[in-house]
Amino acid sequence: MKLFAAQLNYRAIAEEFQVPTDFSPELVDAAAHATDRFADQRRDARDIEFVTIDPPGSKDLDQAVHIERTPDGFRVHYAIADVAAFIEPGSALEEESLRRGQTIYLPDEPARLHPRPLSEGSASLLPRVDRPAVLWTFDLDEAGEVTRSHVERALVRSRERLDYEGVDLELRAGDVHPSIEYLPEVGRLRERSSLRREAINLRMPSQRVVRDEDGRYELIIEPRPPIMDYNSEISLLTGMVAGQMMQAAGHGLLRTLRPASPRSVAEFRVEARALGYEIGDEPVGAFLQGVDADTPRGMALMREAQALLRGSGYGSVEAGDAEVHAGVGGYYAHVTAPLRRLVDRFATEHCLAIAAGTETPSWVTERHAAVLESMERTGALASKVDRAAMDLTEATVLQPWVGENFDAVVLQTNADSARILLTDPPVLSTTRGTPEVGTGVKVTLTTADPETRTVDFAWPAD
Repeated sequence: MKLFAAQLNYRAIAEEFQVPTDFSPELVDAAAHATDRFADQRRDARDIEFVTIDPPGSKDLDQAVHIERTPDGFRVHYAIADVAAFIEPGSALEEESLRRGQTIYLPDEPARLHPRPLSEGSASLLPRVDRPAVLWTFDLDEAGEVTRSHVERALVRSRERLDYEGVDLELRAGDVHPSIEYLPEVGRLRERSSLRREAINLRMPSQRVVRDEDGRYELIIEPRPPIMDYNSEISLLTGMVAGQMMQAAGHGLLRTLRPASPRSVAEFRVEARALGYEIGDEPVGAFLQGVDADTPRGMALMREAQALLRGSGYGSVEAGDAEVHAGVGGYYAHVTAPLRRLVDRFATEHCLAIAAGTETPSWVTERHAAVLESMERTGALASKVDRAAMDLTEATVLQPWVGENFDAVVLQTNADSARILLTDPPVLSTTRGTPEVGTGVKVTLTTADPETRTVDFAWPAD
């Protein structure tokens, strides 16, 4: 369904939520002149033929991967940008990163955690240049289970900057880059591991507004190629190993999530049936692995499943906050995106110290409280910005259609309203009235106001 709309502009959202999108000239200059403070502590790993896989045009490259076959299974090399190498403890760059916490993504511009000369320059794992990295090495057996792991500082050189769409086409043609030849196989093995079967791993597709030659906008679901999930499995593997290391050592920073309540699971099963899915007796996590998230109903199901993952946070192992992450199925830590998340930089230092048998640096432990506060505060901010941007997008593209009828599926009913999924365009919203759960209905668009970012429907339709 093509929808006329004015040009979308998200600057007002950045201003409303006080999201900093620029850096002072002094911070940009400091980032441009920062050098590797661990240069003499690195293994030379430039012989490993790493590649990066990211969205097209990305320059803030956190991860590079190389996978090879071994007699007993696979060896996975995973290089992570060593951001700590460029940020001196107590410096203005560190203070600014503590304030920002994480990169916040507006549809038209990211509010970066670090200045561009660092995040898209000296710390980014760009191709065909030497870069400092934290190198994780995993040996996996034929079932994809970890038999050995190690982490160390290294000097690496990525060979190619690949993107998901290009790799997906190469996979379909049977001509994938040799560095990731085994990534699909390893990714599928990790998805099927016994620990992950009970976990809830959401494969969230992106919604995007595209504009045609006639100036019309269309709200679409952006396809999520399988390579994205396979690549995510390597990040999840790393975070799980890191979490287990820190839990066993008795110190570190974990990502935590309590299991969903029986009531939440029961409500989700009802919503799944309303969307045409029958879960049966299998675990919700295992069921979700087989859902095609690139359809409107699949996307809606994944978004509804987010309710099962509420209550996520971060915790210090020393403070007794270590909990299993229900969305992963084990102890888990964020260590693979330091260009975009503050906590990854600090959790990684715990893992390096554990692997080397040394004490965690005091500049890490002394900032635990500040890091956790920053992640909690900016995580809430990022969620609000994401929601506001989606609300603005939906209100803008729907505005010319006030008074028109739309087909919808009823997901949940309350006292005087219901949650619905529009099938075209793919929009989750609410409607006045209480149609029966699981039924297909027609609803009337009564409000679409970009100024207030509100969209409302009414049932029965006019």
